[in-house]
Amino acid sequence: MANEPGFRALALAMGDANLGAATGKTVGRQLASSAQTLARSAETQTDSADRRTELAADRTILAAERTYAAWVRTGLSALASGVGAGALLQHILPEWVGKLTGTLLIAFSAFCFAAAVWRQMVRVAPPRPDTRRLPPALLIAVNGFLALVSLAALAGIWLA
Repeated sequence: MANEPGFRALALAMGDANLGAATGKTVGRQLASSAQTLARSAETQTDSADRRTELAADRTILAAERTYAAWVRTGLSALASGVGAGALLQHILPEWVGKLTGTLLIAFSAFCFAAAVWRQMVRVAPPRPDTRRLPPALLIAVNGFLALVSLAALAGIWLA
């Protein structure tokens, strides 16, 4: 060790050469042990940071799924409102106002279903998430079906 000669000189000055050599070796061992502990601590912190990054990626995926659910929920609400507006406003206001209102709401519902798939399909590259994304085929199938229901409701409003 670099400090060991300094300890020997101190021990010689104090009159005990063996004490200086023993003290220098003890301090050297303590320094080596401290360096190993510091290295283990740094590895633990790196592992902890990696885990926090993985958890953040999971939160990002789950937030994207909540956004998808919000788009679908908004589309279903607009679809129900469009059908209701088409049926109820027909007898209160001129027929074209009810049809136009229903058409706009149903068209908005179809847009929401398409936007839900588009938003969910956009990939942000999160680092190694534990959570799996929804399968794209499932998204397209469900939202495609909902868009067809919207078109059928639109046809029902205009052909009724």
